Amino acid sequence: MERDEQKLRRELKHLQEEIRQLKRQLQEKPDYRLGPADPGIYEWEMALARLRRLESRAASVKAALQKLIEGTYGICELCGGEIEPERLEILPHTTLCSACAAKKLKRRQGRRL
Repeated sequence: MERDEQKLRRELKHLQEEIRQLKRQLQEKPDYRLGPADPGIYEWEMALARLRRLESRAASVKAALQKLIEGTYGICELCGGEIEPERLEILPHTTLCSACAAKKLKRRQGRRL
């Protein structure tokens, strides 16, 4: 568990640095006026979308760290079973075991059809 905590803390630190950089980058907004579009609009919008994804991932990592403190880290939120150590090695902030993640993905894909 100590190795998991170190890995999560490193990931959180990295995410927080990326978030800080993107926030600085996003301080300068492109020109949204009518007329010829500012080519920076696309880049700004992409940076904003990346920021939202990074913030969401950082929240997941923080939740995983909280679960470590509570002693519930590595337990699937759906079935209550153990999340495979190999899965945690790859996705340390995951909240689902492989079986539940596959079921959830399958349901989500079924709704799109």
